[in-house]
Amino acid sequence: MNPVLLAVGMLLAGGIIGYSIRAVIFILRKNSLELTIGERLMHAKEQAQKILDEAREIEKQKEHEFKGTEDRLIKKESLLDQRQLELDKKSKNLEDKESKVETLKSEAKSLLKERLSLLETISGFSLEDARDALIIEAQRKYDEDLSVRSNKLENQMHETLENRAKEILMTAIQRLSVPTTNALTTSSVAIPNEETKGKVIGKEGRNIRVFEKASGVELLMDESPGFIVLSCFDPVRRAIATLALESLVKDGRIQPARIEEELENAKNSIHEVIKQKGSDAVYECGIFNLDPRVVAILGRLHYRTSYGQNVLQHSIEMAHVAGMIATELGADAYIAKAGALVHDIGKALDHEFEGTHVEIGIKMLRRFGTDERIISAMKSHHDDYPHESLEAIIVQTADMISGSRPGARRDTAEMYLKRLNELESLANSFEGVEKAFVLQAGREVRIFVTPEAISDLESKNLARDIALTIERDLRYPGQIRVTVIRETRVIDYAR
Repeated sequence: MNPVLLAVGMLLAGGIIGYSIRAVIFILRKNSLELTIGERLMHAKEQAQKILDEAREIEKQKEHEFKGTEDRLIKKESLLDQRQLELDKKSKNLEDKESKVETLKSEAKSLLKERLSLLETISGFSLEDARDALIIEAQRKYDEDLSVRSNKLENQMHETLENRAKEILMTAIQRLSVPTTNALTTSSVAIPNEETKGKVIGKEGRNIRVFEKASGVELLMDESPGFIVLSCFDPVRRAIATLALESLVKDGRIQPARIEEELENAKNSIHEVIKQKGSDAVYECGIFNLDPRVVAILGRLHYRTSYGQNVLQHSIEMAHVAGMIATELGADAYIAKAGALVHDIGKALDHEFEGTHVEIGIKMLRRFGTDERIISAMKSHHDDYPHESLEAIIVQTADMISGSRPGARRDTAEMYLKRLNELESLANSFEGVEKAFVLQAGREVRIFVTPEAISDLESKNLARDIALTIERDLRYPGQIRVTVIRETRVIDYAR
């Protein structure tokens, strides 16, 4: 046999056999898939039937629940209908009773009217006449008793109110304890030795003259051992001079240029002290809504006295008293305290503006946007304006308490300081006067003139004119020396 044909036949036979095997495998797989699909369909049908049964069971339960709910609603509706019927029946009964009551009222009114008419006919008096006669008889019978009781109640009320007022004032006074300071016109600076005193005096008294001229304060060198006493009725000038002299004594270099420099530095320092005193005062009193410029002006009162009493300390003391009284009376404690604190603030500016210190204070507070209630509370403390609020009366009361307590004020010292101030103001009023200072407890007026405006001859005439004016316009014991100083100072610079 040909090998090629044999090979071809074998290939054909192999292909047929492979195809047959593949066909058998395909048939087997097909049967297996059909079997699997059938099983899954059967399982799905079982699950669907199970879910359907469960859904039917749930539906039955829901129907049962809905049925129970429906029965309950029907029962409630029936009860509501029954109650509505009962309410309608009660309402009808009430209407019937109300109608009967109105009928009875009408009958009662008619009977009462008939009775009154019958009584009027029998007595011969109308109802109005009988009432008037009864009132007159009651007044006549009980007039004296009512008068006695009224007087008794009035006296009891007056006594109760008076005791209450005394209790409030005593409580406020007892709760306040403020020391009274004593320094009015002098202060002192300690010096370590006599050599320092000599430096302060300077060669031929040059340093002390420069110091007194620049500061307006008199230095008393031999008044007290170990101290230099500074005398001046103006507390601000005295404070500046004291601070400058302390600095000079501590430094040891005392000469005219240094004196003027230290006085200028002390002036700036005192201005800072004034600001701090104002801030301390409002902080102590708990007043925090004032304009900073008002606070700074308030600090000036630290160097102002009234009848020997420090005005700032007096104002702080008043604020505490006013706050206590306002609390006892149920008034606005904050407004009362603020009004008391600023009541004398015009005194810090009364040498710069015309008018009373109350008027100046009102204008200044309004200018800086202060609460109008505070202004109303402070402006009546001297009865210059009517009292517009309870707080205004409290501020006036606190002023009287603070000023009248023992040791608070000295009228004699205040009159003395007022006379010195008038003397200095008179000297400053003349043309050509640069500055004037009252020294030696008012026994000397030292006047510095502008050399360009007044000659030496005119200086003599000026001294005489001032002396004559003092004699004519002021009253004073003893004599007053008028000293006019005309000094020319020429300054140039080497470059």
